[in-house]
Amino acid sequence: MARFLQTVLFLVITMQIVSRRVEAWSSPKIVRSFEDIPKSYVYVQHALWYAMKEYNKASNDQYNFKVVDILKSQEQITDSLEYYLEVNIARTMCKKISGDDENCLFQHDPKMKKMVFCIFIVSSKPWKFELKMLKKQCKDI
Repeated sequence: MARFLQTVLFLVITMQIVSRRVEAWSSPKIVRSFEDIPKSYVYVQHALWYAMKEYNKASNDQYNFKVVDILKSQEQITDSLEYYLEVNIARTMCKKISGDDENCLFQHDPKMKKMVFCIFIVSSKPWKFELKMLKKQCKDI
Protein backbone atom coordinates (compact mmCIF):
# COMPACT_ATOMS: atom_id res chain seq x y z
CA MET A 1 0.00 0.00 0.00
CA ALA A 2 2.84 2.38 0.84
CA ARG A 3 4.41 1.72 -2.56
CA PHE A 4 1.07 2.52 -4.24
CA LEU A 5 0.80 5.85 -2.37
CA GLN A 6 4.38 6.74 -3.31
CA THR A 7 3.60 6.06 -6.98
CA VAL A 8 0.42 8.16 -6.88
CA LEU A 9 2.25 11.00 -5.11
CA PHE A 10 5.06 10.83 -7.67
CA LEU A 11 2.53 10.98 -10.55
CA VAL A 12 0.71 13.96 -9.00
CA ILE A 13 3.95 15.90 -8.51
CA THR A 14 5.12 15.05 -12.03
CA MET A 15 1.83 16.25 -13.54
CA GLN A 16 2.05 19.54 -11.62
CA ILE A 17 5.58 20.17 -12.87
CA VAL A 18 4.65 19.31 -16.46
CA SER A 19 1.54 21.51 -16.39
CA ARG A 20 3.57 24.46 -15.09
CA ARG A 21 6.12 24.02 -17.88
CA VAL A 22 3.41 23.82 -20.52
CA GLU A 23 1.88 27.01 -19.08
CA ALA A 24 5.29 28.69 -19.20
CA TRP A 25 5.77 27.69 -22.85
CA SER A 26 2.49 29.25 -23.94
CA SER A 27 3.06 32.58 -22.19
CA PRO A 28 6.66 33.58 -21.57
CA LYS A 29 7.33 35.52 -18.42
CA ILE A 30 7.88 39.22 -19.06
CA VAL A 31 11.18 40.22 -17.50
CA ARG A 32 10.92 43.83 -18.69
CA SER A 33 7.89 45.38 -20.43
CA PHE A 34 8.15 47.35 -23.66
CA GLU A 35 10.38 50.43 -23.34
CA ASP A 36 11.41 52.97 -25.97
CA ILE A 37 14.81 52.33 -27.50
CA PRO A 38 16.76 54.16 -30.23
CA LYS A 39 15.70 53.53 -33.82
CA SER A 40 19.35 53.10 -34.75
CA TYR A 41 19.88 50.22 -32.28
CA VAL A 42 21.35 47.27 -34.20
CA TYR A 43 18.68 44.79 -33.10
CA VAL A 44 15.90 47.20 -34.09
CA GLN A 45 17.43 47.40 -37.56
CA HIS A 46 17.76 43.62 -37.71
CA ALA A 47 14.13 43.11 -36.61
CA LEU A 48 12.98 45.69 -39.16
CA TRP A 49 14.95 44.01 -41.94
CA TYR A 50 13.25 40.71 -41.06
CA ALA A 51 9.79 42.31 -40.81
CA MET A 52 10.16 43.90 -44.25
CA LYS A 53 11.42 40.65 -45.74
CA GLU A 54 8.35 38.85 -44.38
CA TYR A 55 6.01 41.67 -45.43
CA ASN A 56 7.30 41.65 -49.01
CA LYS A 57 7.17 37.86 -49.18
CA ALA A 58 3.52 37.79 -48.04
CA SER A 59 2.41 40.79 -50.09
CA ASN A 60 0.53 40.26 -53.35
CA ASP A 61 1.99 43.48 -54.75
CA GLN A 62 4.43 42.98 -57.63
CA TYR A 63 6.74 45.64 -56.17
CA ASN A 64 8.82 45.58 -53.01
CA PHE A 65 8.09 47.95 -50.14
CA LYS A 66 10.71 49.70 -48.07
CA VAL A 67 10.71 51.70 -44.81
CA VAL A 68 10.16 55.45 -45.15
CA ASP A 69 10.19 56.27 -41.44
CA ILE A 70 10.41 54.48 -38.09
CA LEU A 71 7.80 56.14 -35.89
CA LYS A 72 8.31 54.08 -32.74
CA SER A 73 10.71 51.37 -31.57
CA GLN A 74 10.43 49.51 -28.31
CA GLU A 75 12.01 46.44 -26.74
CA GLN A 76 10.55 43.92 -24.31
CA ILE A 77 12.47 41.12 -22.64
CA THR A 78 10.85 37.71 -22.15
CA ASP A 79 12.54 34.43 -22.99
CA SER A 80 13.60 36.38 -26.10
CA LEU A 81 14.02 40.00 -27.13
CA GLU A 82 10.79 41.35 -28.61
CA TYR A 83 10.72 44.45 -30.77
CA TYR A 84 7.60 46.57 -31.26
CA LEU A 85 7.93 48.69 -34.39
CA GLU A 86 5.61 51.30 -35.85
CA VAL A 87 6.69 52.24 -39.37
CA ASN A 88 5.56 53.93 -42.54
CA ILE A 89 6.52 51.97 -45.63
CA ALA A 90 6.14 52.76 -49.33
CA ARG A 91 6.15 50.96 -52.67
CA THR A 92 9.47 51.05 -54.49
CA MET A 93 10.24 50.86 -58.20
CA CYS A 94 11.86 47.43 -57.77
CA LYS A 95 9.80 44.43 -58.72
CA LYS A 96 9.97 41.42 -56.44
CA ILE A 97 11.61 39.29 -59.10
CA SER A 98 14.66 41.58 -59.16
CA GLY A 99 15.73 40.39 -55.70
CA ASP A 100 17.35 43.75 -54.93
CA ASP A 101 15.37 45.79 -52.44
CA GLU A 102 18.16 47.66 -50.64
CA ASN A 103 18.91 50.20 -53.38
CA CYS A 104 15.39 50.69 -54.67
CA LEU A 105 13.96 54.15 -55.15
CA PHE A 106 10.42 54.97 -54.07
CA GLN A 107 7.73 55.26 -56.74
CA HIS A 108 7.45 58.77 -58.26
CA ASP A 109 4.39 58.16 -60.42
CA PRO A 110 1.32 59.34 -58.43
CA LYS A 111 -0.69 56.37 -59.77
CA MET A 112 1.90 53.92 -58.45
CA LYS A 113 2.64 55.57 -55.09
CA LYS A 114 1.39 53.67 -52.10
CA MET A 115 2.07 54.30 -48.40
CA VAL A 116 1.27 51.85 -45.63
CA PHE A 117 1.40 52.18 -41.84
CA CYS A 118 2.50 48.97 -40.11
CA ILE A 119 2.91 47.65 -36.61
CA PHE A 120 5.31 44.73 -36.35
CA ILE A 121 6.30 42.74 -33.30
CA VAL A 122 9.35 40.60 -33.95
CA SER A 123 10.81 38.09 -31.53
CA SER A 124 14.57 37.73 -31.66
CA LYS A 125 16.93 35.24 -30.09
CA PRO A 126 20.26 36.53 -31.42
CA TRP A 127 22.16 33.89 -29.46
CA LYS A 128 20.36 31.25 -31.60
CA PHE A 129 20.12 33.34 -34.81
CA GLU A 130 16.30 33.08 -34.62
CA LEU A 131 13.73 35.64 -35.72
CA LYS A 132 9.97 35.20 -35.65
CA MET A 133 7.09 37.50 -36.58
CA LEU A 134 4.66 37.72 -33.66
CA LYS A 135 2.40 40.40 -35.11
CA LYS A 136 1.95 42.13 -38.46
CA GLN A 137 -0.81 44.70 -38.74
CA CYS A 138 -0.81 47.10 -41.70
CA LYS A 139 -3.21 49.61 -43.24
CA ASP A 140 -3.00 51.91 -46.25
CA ILE A 141 -2.51 55.61 -45.54
